[in-house]
Amino acid sequence: MKKELLVASAIVGSFGLASVADAASYSISGHTRVGMTGDDTDATTDATYGAVQSSSFSVSLSETLDSGIKVSTGFDLTDENDGATDNSGLTFTFTDGSKLDLVEAGNSIGTHIASVPSASGEQGVTGTTANSAPTGLTFANTSDALGFEWHSAADFAGIDGLKAGLSAAFGDDGDSSATSTAENSYSIGLNYVTETGDTTITVGGGFVVAEDSNSSTVNERGNQTAVALTAATGNLTVGAGFGSGSYVDANSSTSYEVDNAEVVTAGVKYVSDDITFAVGYVNGSAKDAAIGSNGANSDDYESVGVSIDYVVISGITATVGYSDTDAQEENTQATGNSGSSWYIGANVTF
Repeated sequence: MKKELLVASAIVGSFGLASVADAASYSISGHTRVGMTGDDTDATTDATYGAVQSSSFSVSLSETLDSGIKVSTGFDLTDENDGATDNSGLTFTFTDGSKLDLVEAGNSIGTHIASVPSASGEQGVTGTTANSAPTGLTFANTSDALGFEWHSAADFAGIDGLKAGLSAAFGDDGDSSATSTAENSYSIGLNYVTETGDTTITVGGGFVVAEDSNSSTVNERGNQTAVALTAATGNLTVGAGFGSGSYVDANSSTSYEVDNAEVVTAGVKYVSDDITFAVGYVNGSAKDAAIGSNGANSDDYESVGVSIDYVVISGITATVGYSDTDAQEENTQATGNSGSSWYIGANVTF
């Protein structure tokens, strides 16, 4: 046994893995969210109740090269409550402050758009639906995992408070008439922060175009622009955003061509000591049709959510949330996706 251990040690040492000193720096974080929900949809006469139990455990790895370039990556041991492992790509942070993400890098529109306040919590009516109306500002934000995103340093082009991003991804799944996936995609994003008196104003957005692997589709897999603005004064933050474009809805049991998609979001957040009060609003509309056709049937989505977060102690936050949603499919109410929902729970982070 002693000889075997010596041989194993020699092999490990030959690969430069002999000690922890050769390992990259790391940090860990995660959460466990536990609570209960109640949904009262327009399709039922009685409310339904359920439990919410979800967790994540993330590991971040990084090391700085002799040149000063920082290399970082990471992975999730669990992805919420499905138990899946989610690996990150590579990020290179250069000495001038710019960054380059490689592999599963995402799109610049999603990175640079301003974050509009919205309600927290796990409330929401989520019945089976074919509604194609967008519910978020970056509804067409999609790309293949094989890609990159470049992030500028601060004060891009000599403009104080401006950051820019450029991303692209390259898929070659082959033409298909049965599925819809993103092939080549391109995105540009801009984010500008300035101060006026005691108010900090942030404007951010961009556009994305993603080709579709399905040879039968009329639309691109995603083609949209979006912009959002927030203003923060002391403990109060208000914001609003707008997105428009077209895409292929491949998230339901049947894929649809979606045209004239538009969405408006608005929100308010106020922080008072350990309490955060938030209100969020979403209004989306679109026209959808079968693959290969132009959108003709109108879908609509409208939702209002409110929440109160209370920091019980560092690392533990209690949340109470409520939402009311109205969904229309082809000018007819989607009763399974319309109604009210509430949530009471706690989030424990580390």
